[in-house]
Amino acid sequence: MSSRLNGAQPYALGLFRFAIGLIFAIHGASSLFGVFGGREAEAGAWPGWYAALIQLVCGSLVALGLGTRIAAFLASGSMAYAYFVVHQPEALTPVGNGGETSAVFCWAFLLLVFTGPGALALDRLFGSRAERVPAEESRREPATAGVSA
Repeated sequence: MSSRLNGAQPYALGLFRFAIGLIFAIHGASSLFGVFGGREAEAGAWPGWYAALIQLVCGSLVALGLGTRIAAFLASGSMAYAYFVVHQPEALTPVGNGGETSAVFCWAFLLLVFTGPGALALDRLFGSRAERVPAEESRREPATAGVSA
């Protein structure tokens, strides 16, 4: 049973990444454009409009698995800011200050910074190609070294 679960781990992580990124992007879109039942933030208003932009862009990148670690790092930082600057002054705990969503997003994205995107990510597609090129070049070096010597 454990080996089956371990084999599914990259796919579970990929599904987690996709779901968290999509929910985050939808949250940003709702604040930027007033869709999905959200209220449109005033363009350029600090911090709401900029937070919504970060949510849309970083959430989309994380969902696609493109630049996952960097996008997740930025998303995690924005949620830490939201928690400590917007919610924490209201009350000590996330339940008391309404910051549960910010806290959960912060930790979820921080997890992705350290675990990476999992399976079925665009990072993996481009990463596998980049890894093949240096491997092919390293195979040519000994032949080239023998010819020039």
